[in-house]
Amino acid sequence: MGLMLRSDHLGVTSVIRDLSLRAQCYESLIHFFRSSAWSLESLRMTWLQIVKRTAPLSYVNGMVVLIGDGMKQAKEARRMPGVKKLHQESENSSKAQYIFGHLFGAIGILMGMPQKWFCLPLFMNLQDGVKTIFGWSSPSERQDSHVVQMMDQGFAAAKAFGKALLLLDRYFLSVPALKLLNEWNATGTTRMHIVTKAKSNAVAYEHPSATKKGRGRPRKKGAEVKRKSLFQSRADAFQTAQVTIYGKDETVQYLCLDLLWGQGLYQELRFVLVQHSDQLSILVSTDLTLEATDIIRLYGYRFKIECTFREMKQVIGGFSYHFWRKSMPKMKRYRKKGESHPVEQVIDDKQRTHIRQTVKAIEGYVMCSCIAMGLLQLIAVRYSSRVPGLFFRYLRTPSKAVVSEATEMAYLRTSIFRLFARNPQLSITKIIQSKQETPEIEVDLLAS
Repeated sequence: MGLMLRSDHLGVTSVIRDLSLRAQCYESLIHFFRSSAWSLESLRMTWLQIVKRTAPLSYVNGMVVLIGDGMKQAKEARRMPGVKKLHQESENSSKAQYIFGHLFGAIGILMGMPQKWFCLPLFMNLQDGVKTIFGWSSPSERQDSHVVQMMDQGFAAAKAFGKALLLLDRYFLSVPALKLLNEWNATGTTRMHIVTKAKSNAVAYEHPSATKKGRGRPRKKGAEVKRKSLFQSRADAFQTAQVTIYGKDETVQYLCLDLLWGQGLYQELRFVLVQHSDQLSILVSTDLTLEATDIIRLYGYRFKIECTFREMKQVIGGFSYHFWRKSMPKMKRYRKKGESHPVEQVIDDKQRTHIRQTVKAIEGYVMCSCIAMGLLQLIAVRYSSRVPGLFFRYLRTPSKAVVSEATEMAYLRTSIFRLFARNPQLSITKIIQSKQETPEIEVDLLAS
């Protein structure tokens, strides 16, 4: 509740202020995130079940639509675990090319209504800079690359929802990712496909000829195809269709081909070459039954996770944590190549436990922020049409169907205590009121 309505992004203290809690609650709240009394994994699974039961999800061919991506958050603390030097690929000149911070991997799910779709965050975790820390307790935990961890996360969500389609950026189209996807699908526990984007200079292959000539093993691939050249060589084969992209009906030209891809893997993928205005794109799907127009429309929804990242940063303040530990060695900003990280020199078990608890506090804080963001989105989708009070503030371009997370948060901030007063029987009301400061006027009345 505190994360859903706080008025500033100054960490845990903003929750204390906006819920009018006693000052003594600060220490308890700090201890909560490091406590071993609750499990981050069980919290995630409970949240997945709540979303599955209550959210109006989007389905394509019986599959839920998941969205995955990485997010980099700048952090300057010298004793905060997981902080490392990160490279930012962006055309925005206001962003530095290199930053020190955390790299999170996020999985969300597409939900809402045709008037407005949201990417509801399911979970986020640190995926880089914590290899040594997690290796203290389990040598295999968090040892994989960012791409492989994203595939593991997606399949963990798919097991909770059944069949799933995961939308990813072109960075995640790699041979290790496809191999892991095939291994997971071979287990039979559930089924997941991915829709992503290919690099313009990537090479695919035609199917090998059915007739084999001479001795030796059968060919695994056919002739090489440079996909970018197909926009000119196969221009007469392109089809025209009306597709909804970013909420608008657009006229696009496309060519759908099933080709082999991946050096040494040669897996059959569905490639959709898209020409929209002056833009050329090559989309890829591992599901060979998806229509080309569905692939184009679905990839347009991938940007919804970027909107969720923006709202979590600017509205929720989901990355405004300040957890650090004195037992964490100071980070060296200018380490020489080949020089070991200072955290590798920690050998005391007690210090290692404290550092691991700090990592849990960071991930727990972000997970609670994901739940707060998801609850705001669920409330906006379900009650926007029933509560005229949600349209209470001036907006230059007001929403006609579903309000934004920022509007929902502003409404809760001004009316939450009135809602508590109207519903004193609720457990959340009793919990918060039991931890609030007793007003001075009540103290004077009790004294008299």
